Amino acid sequence: WERATWDEVLDDIAARVRKALQEERRNEIMYHVGRPGHELLYHQRILHSWGIDGHNSHTNVCSAGARAGYAFWSGIDRPSPDHANARFILLLSSHLEAGHYFNPHAQRIIEAKNSGTKICVIDTRLSNTASKADYWISSWPGSEGAILLAMCNIILQEDLFDRQFVRQWVNWEDYLREEHADKAPTFQTFIRVLKDLYTQYTPEFAAKEAGIDAKVIVDVAHEIAKAGSAFSSHVWRNTAAGNLGGWQVARALQFLVVLVGAVGTPGGTAPNAANKFVPMPPLMPPPKAPKRCRRRTKRWCA
Repeated sequence: WERATWDEVLDDIAARVRKALQEERRNEIMYHVGRPGHELLYHQRILHSWGIDGHNSHTNVCSAGARAGYAFWSGIDRPSPDHANARFILLLSSHLEAGHYFNPHAQRIIEAKNSGTKICVIDTRLSNTASKADYWISSWPGSEGAILLAMCNIILQEDLFDRQFVRQWVNWEDYLREEHADKAPTFQTFIRVLKDLYTQYTPEFAAKEAGIDAKVIVDVAHEIAKAGSAFSSHVWRNTAAGNLGGWQVARALQFLVVLVGAVGTPGGTAPNAANKFVPMPPLMPPPKAPKRCRRRTKRWCA
């Protein structure tokens, strides 16, 4: 370490950024903020105007995986569970309720529990929330996707899914046209294909992957089906961002939510943008396009 003045630090950083911009190495510049407090920060606007897309923050190691899984499903990157009105709550890993600044979520969960709502927590560790759960599934890290798909398979095979919701809100016509054009384009065909597709994800398969009892998977799947549209869920942090396939866990969880029709319902799980107002921030300035040199070369001027 070496003591330096602010002028020395700013000159050093500015020179490094300038050199990278002049040499067309914009993708080698990254800037990190702890936890963004605004949708678009002032320094982000400046760096974006220079053509730099190297934003990094706490989100990348906390929830980025889960956000991706949700976004691929519905274009909105975060869930908003209505724990207060839920009949069954499913929480995976270090979720919002275990965070130090989401006390209202924890309060709603306990109030729901006191009113008869059952809770399942899938978490290797016995967290504060898991200690209050009716079902604590201490599975092997990274096996959460297998557990969720097994639950989906049970609900499919036993015809416990919300048929009307799936028919209305899932793009099954597009799926059949693109993937099974040789089959009759009917909803019944789609259900048969779906059952065949997920039949491999049995409770026994998931139990072996996760190191847990297969009966617990069946019991929780039945509880979720019984709750129906009043099924709330959440996944964050180590399940979603702590392993390579974390974004797939969020997709599998949302599949489970969709099957029982618990999207945007009282006691269900809504897309976060559906129930709150976020004022639009100022438009990001367009990146400055490099100008072609007058010389007849393929190089660009800085």
